[in-house]
Amino acid sequence: MLQKVSFPPLTSLLLLGFLLSVSHVAALSEDGVRPYVVEREHRRSLVVTEYGEISSAEISAGTKGPYHIQFITLEPNSLFLPVLLHADMVFYVHTGNGKLRWTDGGKEMKRMNLRRGDVCRLQAGSVFFVQSNLDPEREKMRIYAIFSDTDEGIYDPSTGAYCSINDLVLGFDGKILKAAFKVPEEMLEEIARATKPPPVVHAVTKGQKSALWKLEDQLVNFLAGGKDDSLYDIGNKHKKTKETKTFNILDADPDFENCNGWSLAVDKWSLKSLRDSNIGIFMVNLTKGSMMGPHWNPMATEIAVVLHGQGMIRAVCPGTANESECKNMRFKVKEGDVFAVSRFHPMAQMSFNNDSFVFMGFSSSTKRNHPQFLTGRSSILRMVDRSILAVSFSVTNTTMDQLLNAQEDALILDCTSWAPDNRLAHRVDVGRMKIKHSAKKLDDKDVRDKVDSD
Repeated sequence: MLQKVSFPPLTSLLLLGFLLSVSHVAALSEDGVRPYVVEREHRRSLVVTEYGEISSAEISAGTKGPYHIQFITLEPNSLFLPVLLHADMVFYVHTGNGKLRWTDGGKEMKRMNLRRGDVCRLQAGSVFFVQSNLDPEREKMRIYAIFSDTDEGIYDPSTGAYCSINDLVLGFDGKILKAAFKVPEEMLEEIARATKPPPVVHAVTKGQKSALWKLEDQLVNFLAGGKDDSLYDIGNKHKKTKETKTFNILDADPDFENCNGWSLAVDKWSLKSLRDSNIGIFMVNLTKGSMMGPHWNPMATEIAVVLHGQGMIRAVCPGTANESECKNMRFKVKEGDVFAVSRFHPMAQMSFNNDSFVFMGFSSSTKRNHPQFLTGRSSILRMVDRSILAVSFSVTNTTMDQLLNAQEDALILDCTSWAPDNRLAHRVDVGRMKIKHSAKKLDDKDVRDKVDSD
């Protein structure tokens, strides 16, 4: 017999809603469909060295996707070796600082100093590499990037996000390399015997250059339009390399701010470096016990990464959608998790009562997006005739007036009186595990009973 698990009434209600939403997310993953949520511990590990790591997450939002996110972590004074981009890359610097160099359409080599909060976009076909600074506090450099090769920001995994310059060189035989680069045969033999380095290495000096890396230097020079640029002159202030200014989202003025938090979004209409891209970037900072009010994006899908704290996400499926492909969801996210919400899906993000909740993300849109809010002074419902709304909800005009006029705040709302508590969410998780364990015991008992009866 199934053992009863006791919970207070309010907890039981929350548990039921939580289980329904989480079980749906898990079912998506088990059926081979990319999920709406990828937890930090479920990212795919691509590179692990003593000098840095690279992991990835592929996530979908309904029928849209996959969206490909990479997390690049560099130890201080480490080098992410040059790669050729197969897709557009938009990235955000979460921690640390360093230097970026890249080729701009084969015309010149550009340089950019990177720090926490910087946003940058590199076009497909660029060759780039990044070196982290030797930070006095030994802070790691963490870069969060999205790769897209279609108008809707979706990624084609068959081509990959990028390939190593090493692979471009060694893909040809010795005769072609000798003729193309005009280098001695001894150097080519040394290259053939060399061990391919991992994508992330300790930053090197000129005296440490191998024959292969000298050849890579020549290839980068060629891609930079014949300029005399070296991978190892990244810190040379006397080098005549064009330096580009960055946009820092932490230095920018928020689009909206009140005592409950702030939000900011940038796209190709507001940021010059994104003008040819269909990927934008946003950031939301919710104080304790706050909520980004119920809203939807008419033109954009959002793919978000949690930067700090934990929170609850509620996403509502449009009523006309296919129920087998779309369900209402409620799920908890924590630092490092990735979650996605498709356009037209109303959503609300809530912080817990004991900590703030900060997330940034990428929005995919071919047209300018203006989020539509359901409540507060900016409510789209306030633009509709009250009598028509009253008929839609089968209530009186007075009831509709009371519903729409009660909330005077806009966009980011206070919800301390009913916001979920992190400890409550933990009890819900524990209760879910108990129920699953009890259900498994019941299933096992049914199997034993059937065997005994046979």
